[in-house]
Amino acid sequence: MTAAYVVGRVSVKESHSWALYRGQVNATLEPWGGELLLRGRKVAALSAMDEQYSDIVAIRFPDQAAARGWFDSPQYQALIALRSNAADVVLTLYES
Repeated sequence: MTAAYVVGRVSVKESHSWALYRGQVNATLEPWGGELLLRGRKVAALSAMDEQYSDIVAIRFPDQAAARGWFDSPQYQALIALRSNAADVVLTLYES
């Protein structure tokens, strides 16, 4: 089975709302076998051009179907408005 990873590049606009959003995301991952691997802040760009995103998140899922199921789930979709108010986020799905 091939694992799938959702990687989010994040630029926080409003820290209180971002904290509320982060506090609710983990519960949406559990039904889909999602595991939060990393939440971090950028320290420095070591190569290439610096980008606008200051934070990153990486979540592992058992497969692409689980990752897409999580993203499309009513539980996660209910958090999208809060996320959009809190931060600019680009989510990308990867497979290994």
